[in-house]
Amino acid sequence: MGRISQAKRPAGDEASTTLDEDHSDGTALPLTPSFKGHLDKFQYDQSPISAYNDAEVPGSAQKLSKRTRSSNTTVATETAVSPRPKKKRKASKYAEPSKYSHLSPLVDILQPNLICVFVGTNPGVQTATKGHAYAHPSNHFWKLLHSSGLTDRRLKPEEDRSLPALYCMGNTNIVERPSKDAAELSKEELAAGTASLDAKFLQYKPEAVCIVGKGIWESIWRYRYGKNPKKAEFKYGWQDEKHNMGKGGDDVVDENGNPWNGSRVFVTTSTSGLAASLKPAEKEAIWRPFGEWVQKRRDERGFEPREVEAAQTA
Repeated sequence: MGRISQAKRPAGDEASTTLDEDHSDGTALPLTPSFKGHLDKFQYDQSPISAYNDAEVPGSAQKLSKRTRSSNTTVATETAVSPRPKKKRKASKYAEPSKYSHLSPLVDILQPNLICVFVGTNPGVQTATKGHAYAHPSNHFWKLLHSSGLTDRRLKPEEDRSLPALYCMGNTNIVERPSKDAAELSKEELAAGTASLDAKFLQYKPEAVCIVGKGIWESIWRYRYGKNPKKAEFKYGWQDEKHNMGKGGDDVVDENGNPWNGSRVFVTTSTSGLAASLKPAEKEAIWRPFGEWVQKRRDERGFEPREVEAAQTA
């Protein structure tokens, strides 16, 4: 065991060590220090430790500084990558026909005795510019025709005029003039368009008409009943026979000589890319029953696609 060295005592100081006689052989043990105050010379000075604890630990300040810089960097990064708030799309309002007078209306794709005719709102600017139905890239019309079985492949807008020859289907609009969207049309135009549709369907007598969008059906309803349909009165799909379009008098007959009761009405979803209230799968589910019905009627009629003239795909 190591021995603690003793400091030199001052003269006249009392002895501060005693003999330890606890050993069984009677030999004296080494002197041990007494506790009369002399051992405090050998105690550790606690003040440096205390002072050290009160001071910042070397390196700790650097770590704290680094953490602070890291936090600041994170905030700056988050601020930098935060997306800018999207600008709200400015709502459209009525536009005079002269605004788009440089654009031509679409040509109706109609023939007598088609299985169905699609009814859109009116040509958009890009559709009118290209001269073909549903030509805007964001419009899902041609995609939904294919996914619902109405066509056996996805047609291009440039093939719109081949619909009667290839699939016994046609296309028209409730309003002829082009505009950016339906909000630029007046209620008077939509009402007049309803009367025009009835006249077309009476003349060409398609078996059914497919209303491409809830808003179009609401416009037809307002024209007929002077108000919007109530929530309980609106439904997608087949409408009651009393809502048939293109009705005539009692003396009007179809091509087979049977009384003509008008074209049946099927209401489906809008295909516009701006109409996002329904998911794509929900839209397809609404379109599919109409596609199945048209396929069935083609089979029952024994319809065979005809050769398409070059002018119909130009």
